[in-house]
Amino acid sequence: MNTRANSASKQPPTANYDAVIVGAGFAGMYMLQRLRERGLAVRVLEAAAGVGGVWYWNRYPGARCDVESVEYQLNFSEEIQREWSWSERYASQAEIMRYMNYLADRLDLRRDIQLETRVIAMTYDEPEARWIVETDRGDRLCSHYCIMATGCLSAAQVPDIPGLDSFQGEWYHTGEWPHDGVQFAGKSVAVIGTGSSGIQSIPVIAMEADALYVFQRTPNFVLPANNRALSTDETQRSKDNFTEDRRRAHHSFGGTLGIFNEKTAHEMTEEQRARELEDRYRQGGFSYLMSFADLLTDNEANECAARFIRKKIAKIVRDPQVAMTLTPVDHPIGTKRLCLDTNYLEAFNAPHVKLIDLRKAPIDRIVANGLICGDREFEFDVIVFATGFDAMTGALLNIDIHGRGGLSLRDRWAAGPRTYLGTGVAGFPNLFLIAGPGTPAVLTNTVVAIEQHVDWVADCIAYLRDRNIATIEALPNAEEGWVDHVNEAAHMTLYPLANSWYMGANMPGKPRIFMPYVGGLSTFRKRCEAVAAKGYDGFLLRQGAR
Repeated sequence: MNTRANSASKQPPTANYDAVIVGAGFAGMYMLQRLRERGLAVRVLEAAAGVGGVWYWNRYPGARCDVESVEYQLNFSEEIQREWSWSERYASQAEIMRYMNYLADRLDLRRDIQLETRVIAMTYDEPEARWIVETDRGDRLCSHYCIMATGCLSAAQVPDIPGLDSFQGEWYHTGEWPHDGVQFAGKSVAVIGTGSSGIQSIPVIAMEADALYVFQRTPNFVLPANNRALSTDETQRSKDNFTEDRRRAHHSFGGTLGIFNEKTAHEMTEEQRARELEDRYRQGGFSYLMSFADLLTDNEANECAARFIRKKIAKIVRDPQVAMTLTPVDHPIGTKRLCLDTNYLEAFNAPHVKLIDLRKAPIDRIVANGLICGDREFEFDVIVFATGFDAMTGALLNIDIHGRGGLSLRDRWAAGPRTYLGTGVAGFPNLFLIAGPGTPAVLTNTVVAIEQHVDWVADCIAYLRDRNIATIEALPNAEEGWVDHVNEAAHMTLYPLANSWYMGANMPGKPRIFMPYVGGLSTFRKRCEAVAAKGYDGFLLRQGAR
């Protein structure tokens, strides 16, 4: 027997639970609520000093949701939905945190959440059919089930640039922002990265800093958010239509109320295409990707939509060279996470904002007072790394997880993540992933995807307990079939043409495999329901005492 598993079984745990949940964001909080309803003894372990998940950490200037706020909320309770009102079309980080703290208080969740506790190891004790969970505070928890609600974008990635230790100024990562804020007035600032967090923070930092240098490797497509205050009528409409809106969102492709154009670009005239793109551009938000039915599957349709945005960039940015540098030409629109823009492009019209193209000269090293790119040296006081996350797998692989026979999850996923329905992993009994690799979560309204996934896991655990089934574990052939299906579905689209974090391309050395499921939330839901209806087909269920 593996010595780690053997020693784990001999050392007594400090506490026993039916389920341990790792993470207190949307997924962890809702999972706690659902399992409590089933009468389980549950403990949630959260590394942060408060609930909120990724929103607890993402406090950078301009941080804001890119899904409409009335749709970005848990939908299990009409009473709660009627009590809470959003103030803006796209909620700020601060407002989202107020909502999540409201949920924690309203549902009395805090008594089962242990904060400032990072899970460092999890070991499956095979003889006892239980998990031993170890924390950085010395806790050893015993649990029949473990649910990983660690989030898809929660392991911040600071690039390995030589010389960072020598920098004498301040440096920050957008994904781990100080809670007391950062003062930029009177300072020269460098922002490295122009993904979503960079695009949101750059115009806000530009309003305060004396000088701002933006270091860009890959230009991204940006669309206007057209954020604004919500009217009383809009807020009331969302409350009055709660039941129907919830049904539509849960049975939609992307978990939103957006309406897809059922026509392909080829079925429309040039004038019709131009009008459709302009209407959706003015509307703002992700509905632009719904302009044509074939926008993400047909090169010509996609290029039509991409060309429209490139022309907008050329009109907004006054300097033609800067506009050209900001214009994406190396990937189809929508195949990287689309970014919503509030004065991002306009920021480059300010004389104190400079754009540096890292494709012409990459960063060689950081020095005491700045950094060097080729033969150019830049001086500044502050570095902001807007360089994203080790997406979808990072938070899981940062924990030392060992399954049956001492099998390491890191070794199991050495060639890329492998799951069945994004939920189970062969060799890891009673371990559930929420919105993990192999689910559509990051390609949809994540909150609706989380709710669907949590409901499925909660119902599965109830099924097991009602039938005295001790363990559930994904079968290797089912896992293999699902991984193949996820990749086949991806290659029917344009997504694999981009070097995106969907494929791990932002992480040096990470296996290149398309991780999310592009088939849509409604299709994924039907597949999950079918598996459950067949007694959890594709999983190995073992009877026995629990």
